[in-house]
Amino acid sequence: MKEIIDIQRMIVPESFILLEKRYDILRNISNLQPIGRRALSNKLNIGERIVRGEVEFFKKQGFIEIDSAGMTITSEGEKVIEGLKDFIYSIRGIHELERELRDCLHIKEVIVVPGNLDNENYVLADIAKATSELMNKLIKNKDIIGITGGTTMAAVAEGMEQQNKDKNITVVPARGGLGRRLESQSNIVAAKLAEKLKGNYQMLHASDTLSQEILQSILEDPEIKKIIELIKKVNLLIFGIGRAEDMANRRELPQDVVEGLMKDGAVAEAFGFYFNLAGEVTYEMKTIGIQFADFIKIPNVIGVAGGARKAQAIYAISKLKKDMILVTDEGATREILKLYKNNKNY
Repeated sequence: MKEIIDIQRMIVPESFILLEKRYDILRNISNLQPIGRRALSNKLNIGERIVRGEVEFFKKQGFIEIDSAGMTITSEGEKVIEGLKDFIYSIRGIHELERELRDCLHIKEVIVVPGNLDNENYVLADIAKATSELMNKLIKNKDIIGITGGTTMAAVAEGMEQQNKDKNITVVPARGGLGRRLESQSNIVAAKLAEKLKGNYQMLHASDTLSQEILQSILEDPEIKKIIELIKKVNLLIFGIGRAEDMANRRELPQDVVEGLMKDGAVAEAFGFYFNLAGEVTYEMKTIGIQFADFIKIPNVIGVAGGARKAQAIYAISKLKKDMILVTDEGATREILKLYKNNKNY
């Protein structure tokens, strides 16, 4: 197919430009619905006159509906988006990017979705869908599934298709709570995922932002101990990959510690450990939930992150576990490949 696409691009390059533009507009309407023309124009940074012309085309084709609340996608429009996905992947060379990234990171598998989460919010829904589809392939009866918190993991849980068959699985939060957003707390994310998977769940009532002394005393609680023992039996882990500075701030670390992390070249955080670009530990702190030693032993691990600004964090975390699977986006992928070419010694 690639050869045919290359020939077509040489002969009618404008058709590919128009196709990608219309695909992106439809994806944004689907993700942001209901949305008005002006808001969509601002979101896409495209002139309102151009948006108006495309909207009229979509309406005439039956891909969208328009009412006082704004534009919404129709079932026919959703079919077009889904049907075009593989072709858009081919146009943008996504499958080639997947192979190139997998080879440069030396990990088990890479799944890439088009776009850059830093600039296009709808990419989060695509990352979530790709992750949930992958999970459905890996989940087995009686699995214990661990999931971290955060915006990306919340989207994964929300985007999982409702299951009808009970597989007797248990979902647990892989870590203690972080930050102030309730909907992205690990307990809430685990409960939501369990609901979608028609499984059971256990909650870990402890925060990762507590002082080391308080955290140590909490770990002695019999109920917490029971949950921790269950967490150590996780055989499928889904976790978000965070930038070191962002995670340090979410953990409310003292400013001098954050500055020290940056000075030491920390670019990523996982399970209480901070890593530099080479995957070397620069700082360690006690956390609750899955520990780094547990992470290494888990048979099925899916790391998830999107956006070019996460490139260094993804690059570093990929050094830690070569049998992990990465779900990311085009923006992060292209940035990681540039990073790899400039840092082959790492």
